[in-house]
Amino acid sequence: MAVWGLGSRLGLRGCFGAARLLYPRFQSRSPQGVEDGDRFALELVTEKGHIFAEELQKIQCTLQDVGSALATPRSSAREAHLKYTTFEAGPILELERWIDKYTCQLPPLTAFILPSGGKISSALHFCRAVCRRAERRVVPLVQMGETDANVAKFLNRLSDYLFTLARYAAMKEGNQEKIYKKNDPSAESEAL
Repeated sequence: MAVWGLGSRLGLRGCFGAARLLYPRFQSRSPQGVEDGDRFALELVTEKGHIFAEELQKIQCTLQDVGSALATPRSSAREAHLKYTTFEAGPILELERWIDKYTCQLPPLTAFILPSGGKISSALHFCRAVCRRAERRVVPLVQMGETDANVAKFLNRLSDYLFTLARYAAMKEGNQEKIYKKNDPSAESEAL
């Protein structure tokens, strides 16, 4: 089975319905493919064998469902395809439970933190950045009615989960998180 075809050589991506979507390399504002980046980044973290590795693997599968929902525009897809790619609220509720599970073990957040806390924590912060970018690109599709609102909700909760998990990983590995400190322009001018 070929992994490419004439359509892919032209930059087209197949989706349910009659539509063909341009690949992200030709469409800078397309959400298609962003979930692929998050799945790859998550795989880097799951290889380390943390207790949350199974959760991340489940999220990778759910991101495949996100991709299916995004590749099925409501305006042009058949009803059978829309039914198959409906994105339910279950994964969102599961993320919320996981967030609560880790949050209760963390010290209270009293300041903004910078992406830090060791390799695993930093990789999770990177995953969060990819996820936030996907969320920003999906919101207009939800507003236009082209995809399920639960897709955007899932990505929003996923970014919260990844942030919480990054903090948890830093704590479990004994690494310090770097605290954001606003630059004080008056202190710089006094030093001159």
